Amino acid sequence: MSGVQIVAYLIDAYSIIILARVILSWFMMNPSSRGGLLASTYQALFQITEPFLAPLRRIIPRTGMVDLSPMIAIILLWIIRALIVGLA
Repeated sequence: MSGVQIVAYLIDAYSIIILARVILSWFMMNPSSRGGLLASTYQALFQITEPFLAPLRRIIPRTGMVDLSPMIAIILLWIIRALIVGLA
């Protein structure tokens, strides 16, 4: 397995993690709660994805109650993946 393939897999995995965070956020009534497997999983995903999403959130304005930063992040990751794979 080449380095390009590893990077592509890591980008795919990070995109899935962002998507999982979004889906879990629909079920979390209180994201800051400390109990339960769902809350623990959400907190872990939050800590993994927030360093990438926070800067985007500062640039991209909110549209009502909808946070578009995860969608923009996934699109950016796909573009980066396409560029990396295309250059290899």
